[in-house]
Amino acid sequence: MGAGHSHVGEGAAPSPAAAVARRRATWILAAVLVPLGVATLVAMILLWPTGDRGDLKLANPYALAQGVTMETGTVQQVVQSGCMPGQQPSQCTMAVTQPDAGGKPVQVLMNPDIIVSHGVKPGDKVKYLNLSKVQQPSDGTGSQGGAQSPSYVFVDFVRTVPILLLAGLYAVVVIAVARWRGFRALVGLVSAYAVLAAFVLPGLIEGKPPLLLALVGSVVIMMGVLYFAHGVSARTSTALLGTVFGLGVTALLAAWAMDAGNLTGVGSHDAASLVNLGGKLSVSGIILCGLIISGLGALNDVTITQASAVWELYELAPHTPARKLFSSALRIGRDHIASTVYTISFAYAGAALPLLVIVTLYDRPLLETLTSFELAEEVVRTLVASIGLVLAVPMTTAIAVAVVKATGASRLEAREPGPSYADL
Repeated sequence: MGAGHSHVGEGAAPSPAAAVARRRATWILAAVLVPLGVATLVAMILLWPTGDRGDLKLANPYALAQGVTMETGTVQQVVQSGCMPGQQPSQCTMAVTQPDAGGKPVQVLMNPDIIVSHGVKPGDKVKYLNLSKVQQPSDGTGSQGGAQSPSYVFVDFVRTVPILLLAGLYAVVVIAVARWRGFRALVGLVSAYAVLAAFVLPGLIEGKPPLLLALVGSVVIMMGVLYFAHGVSARTSTALLGTVFGLGVTALLAAWAMDAGNLTGVGSHDAASLVNLGGKLSVSGIILCGLIISGLGALNDVTITQASAVWELYELAPHTPARKLFSSALRIGRDHIASTVYTISFAYAGAALPLLVIVTLYDRPLLETLTSFELAEEVVRTLVASIGLVLAVPMTTAIAVAVVKATGASRLEAREPGPSYADL
């Protein structure tokens, strides 16, 4: 098949009526998206954090006292030893570790929780506190005389290499399969986290309106990610409009659920730490912001897929009436809705699995468990994100059908003679 017959109307000039239809669709999209973009930019400028955190400060959990250093090393062997010098071997586990800085191996006291849950083995890289300079060890193994505690105490594992390898593998797989578009998606992902780090998080710390922060930040992220990864086109603009609609629904539901469900967000240790800070920081506002942002990925997924489905269906059968095109695309959307709802639910369940195990051991009725302060936030997050996602599908489909019928008219009317996709 020749190249001139492989795409509908490719390289042909549109008829006057088709050109008018295309311009009309472009102007309609621009009339909605340009003001939206300007309003978002203005709101971002007005909400941009000043960088002044006031008195809000948290002590660094890894801050060290004078004379104490943080060091790393490789575990050579694991032994049982007395918890205190001079004691008989007991339940205390020592990791004989070769310091990366050189010198003799030292005995690092392991956290009992680590031993029970994960354990430590030769070859592991560990981070530990060196207390030897503020104590008086009697030998080079880290044992002291008297009743002093060990000189070397486990802090954490060193995970830099495996995480970097996993991140590198992820990037390679994405680029190898999706190629240039995959690379652009990765760059968009980095920029999205930059928006969160530079705009949303500092804004929350300074007490900016969380609902506005979440909406403005989310729209900026989606505009950047969609256009950068998928290109500037009517198809991408359609997906963006559907995404913004879903975001609006999610934001309204999240705001209502926060109040109606009395979600305080103070059930965790981290939230309690934030509450004790005082100032303008609102834990409930942080929860509200999180409810909106958490569904961004899935929402973007369904809207761009749904817009693409409409375009592909149109290419296969350009003469399909708008009503039938909408119905066909919506059937595809229903399947996508089902799978994506599962994705959201299982993603939250997997992240909260230790908490689920704990509340299951409480042996309470199921409804009481799901509405308890431990799980209510996760349940609301799942429901709010899923409702916004589901409603975005028919809206995106309707917009896409209207746009593709207008912008696709030029290709339909100017098509060169020859077989179309529908004839194959």
